[in-house]
Amino acid sequence: MISPLAPESFPVLPSIAGVRIGTLAAGLRYHGRPDVFVAETAAGSTVGAVFTTTKCPSAPVDWCKHLIQQKVEPRAIVCNAGNANAFTGRAGVYTIQETVRAVGALLDVSSTSVFVASTGVIGEPVDDAELVAAIDAVPMTPSGPDSWAAAADAIRTTDTFPKASTQSVADGVNIVGIAKGSGMIAPDMATMLGFIFTDAMMATDALQAATAAAVGKSFNRITVDSDTSTSDSVFVVATGASGVSPGTAEFATALEMVMLDLAHQIVRDGEGATKFIEVRVTGAENERAAELIARSIADSPLVKTALAAEDANWGRIVMAVGKSGEAAERDALRIQIGPELVAANGVVHPDYSEDRATDHLRGANIILTVDVGVGAGSATVWTCDLTHGYIDINAGYRS
Repeated sequence: MISPLAPESFPVLPSIAGVRIGTLAAGLRYHGRPDVFVAETAAGSTVGAVFTTTKCPSAPVDWCKHLIQQKVEPRAIVCNAGNANAFTGRAGVYTIQETVRAVGALLDVSSTSVFVASTGVIGEPVDDAELVAAIDAVPMTPSGPDSWAAAADAIRTTDTFPKASTQSVADGVNIVGIAKGSGMIAPDMATMLGFIFTDAMMATDALQAATAAAVGKSFNRITVDSDTSTSDSVFVVATGASGVSPGTAEFATALEMVMLDLAHQIVRDGEGATKFIEVRVTGAENERAAELIARSIADSPLVKTALAAEDANWGRIVMAVGKSGEAAERDALRIQIGPELVAANGVVHPDYSEDRATDHLRGANIILTVDVGVGAGSATVWTCDLTHGYIDINAGYRS
């Protein structure tokens, strides 16, 4: 069943010059649908990437981190859905070797220029023969609306809808992004993969800086269930095919908009989600403190279940602020549910109406605003509610 918070339609995505796309069904876990995605990028492309901070990263993450450290010129990205190739020991390393060899042969590029991403079940070895056979047969076509849609579909696991976004920059530069993610979402980063392509000319160091900054304001500000995956990766590839080098600030803004849109779609597809929740915190010591307080609220099972029930139990918000470990002035605390002022100066506001607060909670989009009365730091985190649907999905799916 498609999430009730899903966008009305899949966006029409432009072609990115210098990018070819291919998808195929390998049958690693899913049947009757594509589960392998290959992107070929033109010679001279640059790449920026950010990876999970878990201490138990997958084999693909280890491989790609090494390539990024070496500032390798990216010629291809390959992704499979259904098996994370994580906690697979030497077999996982062998899978990487076979995968990049196959992609290199398919596209006639060096195997050491091939980036790899995998998502799905942890701890099960990949059927290398099936994966390589699929890669060998992948038909490559220029990027465009149909091929982007197929790619976004191929990388899904428990996602109920494919996720994509696009922005244009001055002088005809385009940015296109696709992503997957639904559960195990609590970045730095989450069980999410993001693949973003642009025809802009970008130096490697500048692209890496822009990628890291945009991730910090988007994918690293969402949470579904506070669990961080082994496989999280975001790649941004610039082909340079437009011949245009956009202004740093302009490109950074457009890139952040693409990532934020994708991040919001991931939350809207949170397993079992019925509410999209924005948690705004102001008045903290600094931005980092505000983010941690907002995350404490957004991650709280008690807060999330109350919101699922449309219960204006604002005491749970007070609890979550207090447990964050960050400075907060109890007697200056101010809480709003939507436009309704719930508490001010550390006590319930005399004009507070629980009926008005509940009216806001009946909607699909909820805003919680908290001022902790300490300083000027502010941050926003996005999450979803916690329902029986989350339990049903995760009790019935080995992820």
